[in-house]
Amino acid sequence: MSPARLRVGIVSAGRVGTALGQALLAAGHDVSAVVARSPQSAARAAQRLPSARVADIPDIAAGSQLILLAVPDTRLSEVVDELAVARPAAGTIVAHTAGAHGVDILAPLAALGAITVALHPAMTFVGTDDDTARLASSCFGITSADEIGDAIAASLVLEMGATPVRIAEADRNLYHASLAHGANNLIALISDALTALTVAIEGPVGDRRAAATVDGADPGIAQRVLGPLVRASLENVLEMGPAALTGPVARDDAATVRRHLAALAALPDTELVDGYRALSARAAAQSGAGPDLRDALEDRP
Repeated sequence: MSPARLRVGIVSAGRVGTALGQALLAAGHDVSAVVARSPQSAARAAQRLPSARVADIPDIAAGSQLILLAVPDTRLSEVVDELAVARPAAGTIVAHTAGAHGVDILAPLAALGAITVALHPAMTFVGTDDDTARLASSCFGITSADEIGDAIAASLVLEMGATPVRIAEADRNLYHASLAHGANNLIALISDALTALTVAIEGPVGDRRAAATVDGADPGIAQRVLGPLVRASLENVLEMGPAALTGPVARDDAATVRRHLAALAALPDTELVDGYRALSARAAAQSGAGPDLRDALEDRP
């Protein structure tokens, strides 16, 4: 027997809500209504959830068996209060996708008899159909108030092709901080590395503009140089943990680290060297580096 199909209402048609809506639709649920208050959201819903009508929150509350709140963390409490005023029927499943919150933030809806769950996809979203495809290889951090909610949350995640991972209410902030540190801060790290590597390959900005007219100039070369190395490092650390560390910190090579710091400090972005220093110090602590290296990282010009 196949699972019961649910009428789904989504608030709202952003990147996350649209991707999860597509996944629920593919699982056989009836994604019937979506809040889309901006022209961009309305266009996204029309393209990727064409069977869903654009609705407001009272309409979503009245006609949905599953309400998915896919709004920014900063707006979640406000949307919960707005939905509570609309009074969804007892037994309605209300799920949110915020990483740092569990089900406590849905208390006004639980008080009305809703089944409340947290379903956070541990994935980044760019606003295309690729987002939905990536869900099949992702995990969701799920939190619920009881065994019924837990079973519903896990079932919904499995239907979307993903893997549910239970996170206690008290641990949601630590869970979210871990993901933000690993994924969001990675963007800052790679951006800094590309900035420095571009200067090393192409020269300072002024020289680069002049060189751009030369036949054979390759503005994407820094990405091509760094990309394979970063991808290999990511795979290695996921498999091996801190033992995957290579390079001057792993070798306890204080002299090379000092030269790195001097080269980075000479860049126009004077804060880039601070990022290298902080992350190298963390790597040094993990690898048990000696005092010379630790001193090199603490030295300031």
